[in-house]
Amino acid sequence: MRKSNTNAYIALAIVSIFWGTTYLASRVGVRHMHGVMLAGLRQSAAGILITGFFLLRGYKLPGKLVLSKLFVIGTLMMCGGNGLLTWALQYIPSGLGAIIAATIPIWITITSYFLVQRTRLSLQLIIGMILGFGGVAGIFYNYLSSLMNPDFQFGIIIGFVSCIFWALGSVLTAKWSLGVNYLYGAGFQMMFSGVIMLLVATLFLGQHIAVATFTTELWESLLYLVLVGSVFSYSAYVFALNNLPPAQVSIYAYINPVVAVLLGWLLLHESLTWLTGVCSLVTIGGVYLVNSAVNKSKKSLAATAKL
Repeated sequence: MRKSNTNAYIALAIVSIFWGTTYLASRVGVRHMHGVMLAGLRQSAAGILITGFFLLRGYKLPGKLVLSKLFVIGTLMMCGGNGLLTWALQYIPSGLGAIIAATIPIWITITSYFLVQRTRLSLQLIIGMILGFGGVAGIFYNYLSSLMNPDFQFGIIIGFVSCIFWALGSVLTAKWSLGVNYLYGAGFQMMFSGVIMLLVATLFLGQHIAVATFTTELWESLLYLVLVGSVFSYSAYVFALNNLPPAQVSIYAYINPVVAVLLGWLLLHESLTWLTGVCSLVTIGGVYLVNSAVNKSKKSLAATAKL
């Protein structure tokens, strides 16, 4: 039991640090390839590796109903969530993209309220939401000149839209009982979404895969995103989620943006001012308050149900 917990904490550390590095890798990758194409290659390759691993171990294909649900969730989370955010990183700094993505728990709470209605609107929850979005708004002060740039505006918009799509997929994942191994199911989600994004990039965005033109930097970015960002880190996430309380695992959401902002500053020379640092901490603090309020609400509902 102690060894399992130790391994779970190691897995959580891996998720907390390495998922934060994927913003940097994506930002580097979109220098050489359209974000939707990059995300499509990443997800389809990772999906094939993960599902192939389980099929070789003797797992059966899920039923049509489960596959259809995995398709819907994958389309929302991986195409709408990861795909749009990767596209956004063509136009905005990786650190800013990570801070926008840090608001996802707030969007999940909002989405859950309208679709599931399980969360009580407490003062703590409302303050957390205000702080979370207020922190992001404060960061924009450093980008006032960039806000006049249509490309930057587009990146910000699709960045926030990606959060909403990820939140919708997360809510459906919690709502639907799929009855399939979490990581195995994620493999199908990645594979389905990857194929969709590749088709969209090819048919609607005019992008084409020309492997001969891939630079060393693009190969490094793509391989890192597939192996470290998706296969390795997501496996660690699933392991941590199955061996630690969800509230404990959620700590990765507070560490990821810090890692992304620091790496963007160190390696890509992105702007990092005292205002960015303070507002980032305000956003993370707001997300923490929201998560805490949601957990309290769930415990309260569970206690009431037992009476």
